[in-house]
Order: sequence, then C-alpha cells, then structure tokens
Amino acid sequence: MTTLPAPRYLDRSSPPHITTLVLTAAVGSVAINIFLPSMPEMASFFGQPYAVIQLTLTVYLALTGVAILVLGPLSDLYGRRPVMIWSFALFIAASIGAAFAQSFAVFMGFRCLQAAVVSSFVIGRAIVRDQVAREKAASLLGYVTMGQALAPMIAPAIGGALGDAFGWQASFHALTIFGIIALVLIYFDQGETYTRRSAGLRAQIRNFPDLLGSRRFWGYTLTSTFAAGTFFAYLGGAPYVGINVYGLSAATVGLYMAFTPTGYIIGNFISGRFAARIGMFRMLRLGALITLGFMSMTLVTWGLGISHPLGFFFFTFAIGLGNGIILPSASAGLLDVRPDLAGSASGLSGSIVTFGGAALSTLSGLLLTTFSGVLPLILCVLGASLLCLGSATYTISVETRMRPGASR
Repeated sequence: MTTLPAPRYLDRSSPPHITTLVLTAAVGSVAINIFLPSMPEMASFFGQPYAVIQLTLTVYLALTGVAILVLGPLSDLYGRRPVMIWSFALFIAASIGAAFAQSFAVFMGFRCLQAAVVSSFVIGRAIVRDQVAREKAASLLGYVTMGQALAPMIAPAIGGALGDAFGWQASFHALTIFGIIALVLIYFDQGETYTRRSAGLRAQIRNFPDLLGSRRFWGYTLTSTFAAGTFFAYLGGAPYVGINVYGLSAATVGLYMAFTPTGYIIGNFISGRFAARIGMFRMLRLGALITLGFMSMTLVTWGLGISHPLGFFFFTFAIGLGNGIILPSASAGLLDVRPDLAGSASGLSGSIVTFGGAALSTLSGLLLTTFSGVLPLILCVLGASLLCLGSATYTISVETRMRPGASR
C-alpha cells in the first residue's frame, strides 16, 4: 500500500476528508429511500398498481448491482476521483429528469440512471482501503457509515413531508440539490488515492474468477448479502405495511422508518469504537445474533395480536443495529482478500449484495397483501438474518483455518 499524505480539507492533492466520504455516501443512501413514503401517490399519478411502482426500488437496486460491477474496475483503471465526478454528474442529470417525468416509462429510465450514485459506496470503501490496513479500516468504515446513516434516518421523514406538501416530485428535486452539493465537495476535496493503474478493464474483469474462487471472498460477500438483505426486505415492504396494514400517512410512515437507521448509527458507533479491539469475527457473529434475536420478538408481538405499529416498527431498530455491526467488518475483511484488487473486489461483492437485496425486496413486496398483514415481512427478515448468521459462522471457520493467527 502506497503511503499517502494526511487528508487536508479542500485540498485536491491529498485524500478526501472523512466528511466528504460521509456526505457523498449519504447522497447514495438518500437516493434509495427518500421517496418511499410517496410510493402510493406515485402509483396514483402514473396510473400503476403499487406492485409496479415498487419496481422503482427493485429495478434501481438491480441496476446499482450492474453499476457497482463496472464502477469498481473502472476506479482501479482510471482512478477514484474521475469516476466519482462523472457518476455524480450523471446522477444529477437523472434526478432532474425523474422529477419532470410525465410517464412511468420515462421516469423509470431516469430512475435507472440514478444508479450511478452507487459509486459513493463502492469507491468510498476502496478509498478507505487505499489509506489504511484491514483492522483500522474496519474502525474507519464504522465511523464513516455511522455518519452516513444520519441521512437515510431522516430521509423518509423528509420525503414524506415533502410529498404531503408538494407532491412526490419534491423528493427528486431534493436529490438534485444533494447531488450538486456532493459533486462540489468531490471536485474540490477528493484527491486521488489510487496511484497504481491496472492494465485495462478487460484485465480487471479477468481477475473476477480469482475472486469468485476464493472462499474468503464468498464468506464475506454472503454475510454482507444476507445482512443487507434484512434491510432491503424491510424497505420493500415497510411502506405497504405502514399505509395499508396500519393505516398511517406517508409522513408518519417516514417517522416510523427512522427506527432502523437509528439502530444503524448505534451499530456503526460500536464498530468504530470496538472493532479493532475485540476483533472482526466477534463483530460478525454479534451483529447476526442481535438481528435474529430482536426480530424474533416481532414475531412474538404478532402472535400476541398486538396491532399498534410500534409492535412491528420498534423492533426494526435491530435490523439497522445488526447491519451497523456486521458491514464494516465484513467490508474490511473483503477488501483484504486481494488488496491489489480492492476496487474490483468491492465492485463484484457489492453487485452480488445488491442483487440479493433486490431479490429480497421483491419477495417481501410480492408476499404482502391486505389479508396477510405484516407476517410475510417478518418472516422474510427472520429468514435473511438466519442465513446471515450461517454465513458469518462459515466465514469465521474459513479464516481461522487459512489464517490461524487472524483476529477473532
């Protein structure tokens, strides 16, 4: 790893300041969920059933998977800075187009282009790994994603309020403004951190079999996939449950959805504070057990016939808490599989995680009806958390066999 100068704010000759990494990643997070409380209104505006409007989430997630697959190798080929600049410029143009779309087909076209903002995730992780070693990366990623979680915590509430006051388009106008602010920060603060250059995009793609053949890569990737899958399954069904099962307004649904990112903030604080001290493996196991344990209580409240929205939404803080504990350590471990291919590993893994999330989001949406209530969503989250625990256990087993001295 090349020695880099210490970050200096608004200095393009040094790595980006931590606030720039946080704020750019926050825009990517907000783009996922700010408009969710307005989905029923969008269904009415475009004359489409809710299941079709849900494609704005599931197709977007699928396209981010494709974008991640490309952006990781591109950042290894051309550098982190130029790829971030161009992807945010495309995101801004797409957000403007989505806000003014008059047909669902046109809207979906621009919504797909918004997936370019996923560069903030895949390249942001690679930037951290460019600067620090594995154990310190887990702590640094914990702090970065803790701050990043502030944005999606308030995004549904803001989106719901904007939707009630000005219509669903207001959320996409807000995304345009956020994107412009992020692009300015990237341009003036984000110096290049990847000084080596790969032989080319094809050469990068030829490295994918090496990554796909690694049990360590699959262990960390599957752990991340099922951890994030609990969150995406929740995102796919929570607006429907809030509005059609509990009879809440869009703004109120946005407020209830703040429980999950609140847990995420706490989980990332725990990662930032303790990951280097207690070890990545314990963090993986702890996060999975927390999500599984607390979401099991949601099943108990359903069985007891508790009909208040808090009987479901309150326990969803454990989804965020588990993700906040698991993902920084899983990301740090993943990027250590092949440090020379950090961008490609981040991109390939991120693509798999995103496709898995899109599948679980679609599944939870398809299973929900006014007659089923909240049960299918609870079962989807519980199933994903159980698979996450199994994947974490597998990953720890592989690492301890291959690296006997690895931190537990």
